[in-house]
Amino acid sequence: MAEPGATLSTREAFQEHLEENGHKRTVKNVDDWLPVTGERTAKWWYSTFHNVTAMVGAGVLGLPNAMVYLTWGPGVTVLVLSWLITLYTLWQMVEMHEMVEGKRFDRYHELGQEAFGPKLGLWIVVPQQLIVEVGVDIVYMVTGGKSLQRFYEIVCTGSCPLKPHTSAWIAIFSSVHFVLSQLPNFNSIAGVSLAAAIMSLSYSTIAWAIPAAYGHSSPPLTNGGYANYHLPDQSMAGHVFGAFNALGTVAFAYAGHNVVLEIQATIPSTKERPSKVPMWKGVVLAYIVVAICYFPVAIIGYWAYGNSVGDNIITYVARPKWLVATANLMVVVHVIGSYQIYAMPVFDMMESVLVKRLRLTPSRMLRLVTRSLYVAFTAFVGMTFPFFGALLGFFGGFAFAPTTYFLPCIMWLCIVKPKRFGFSWCLNWIIIVLGTLLMVVSSIGGLRAIIVDASTFKFYE
Repeated sequence: MAEPGATLSTREAFQEHLEENGHKRTVKNVDDWLPVTGERTAKWWYSTFHNVTAMVGAGVLGLPNAMVYLTWGPGVTVLVLSWLITLYTLWQMVEMHEMVEGKRFDRYHELGQEAFGPKLGLWIVVPQQLIVEVGVDIVYMVTGGKSLQRFYEIVCTGSCPLKPHTSAWIAIFSSVHFVLSQLPNFNSIAGVSLAAAIMSLSYSTIAWAIPAAYGHSSPPLTNGGYANYHLPDQSMAGHVFGAFNALGTVAFAYAGHNVVLEIQATIPSTKERPSKVPMWKGVVLAYIVVAICYFPVAIIGYWAYGNSVGDNIITYVARPKWLVATANLMVVVHVIGSYQIYAMPVFDMMESVLVKRLRLTPSRMLRLVTRSLYVAFTAFVGMTFPFFGALLGFFGGFAFAPTTYFLPCIMWLCIVKPKRFGFSWCLNWIIIVLGTLLMVVSSIGGLRAIIVDASTFKFYE
């Protein structure tokens, strides 16, 4: 017969076992409900169109305008270097997703916690990632509203019954997101993301095909049809701050890193075939699409219009009207999908806090309230500050540069610990220095551009 003490000890151990298993089941149920970890059944091509949708967006439309202040040599150099550096840092993140045996870093901040510690990692990564994702969604609200307005102005001939201000168009555009935001997870928005990826490739092609076809004879040029490649007629300070803002615009164009771990989390993984294999396959194809979209738009757009090109080339070109109208409608469809891609990790953060920390019950009502409030917030900010070019530069420098250019390198040094002064160690430090400089100067340029635009803007009119 067992001793009474032993019986009690066994009973306590059994109770602890039940409680532990119950806790594990609860955690699993919550993880199955959350947007990022809800399903792990994605195919490798999901990675392709999710990344294309996340990356080829509003930023590509501002690249010709960025070339105005960077000019030919520096501009092309910055574009190529950014493509190479961000492909390298994206590879680092894909590799680090399962670098620790038995663990998957499903979220950017989880990787940050592994690199910097449980508390410091949250404080370093979460604010930057939130600024990026919320910032992108605000910019996409502005982009969608302006493109919808431009489409209406083109197709509506004669006396148009409606002539609302840009802020009203942003409000109209935001209405679709109140519905789409209720889709539960990444896999559920795969169809929306695929349509958005197709649209991004299509309107990017139109964005360089129109300037290529019409060249210097396009109506926006007022100097007899000759593009001027000199710096705009501004003060030296204006040129410097314009270049700073242009660097931020380029940084904004390469933004997929902020959702790459969350996308990879949806792909199944086994010891024989880890998720990084299909994920990297999809990323490479996505980056080929990025190159096909970015370089022709930036170079041909600048070649055709010179320093007169606007901060959104689709809203700048004037003919042929039917093609310009189609391109603007494509932009609307694309940013609908892109908004959801960047909103999903934010939804995951909000719902994780509400369910895991505040112990609220996972429910449709919880999802309806939290996600609707988020959509309303981004729409309100977009309506208040609809400065497309300035927002690209500011958010590109302030948050995109760290999370895209140099934060993955710092994490790589902390987790992988390459040999000191070896090739990998030196390469990562070079990128860290360049990324830090990019963050500082483009934030300054973008903030100045916002202040300048706000000084002459009439709010809500």
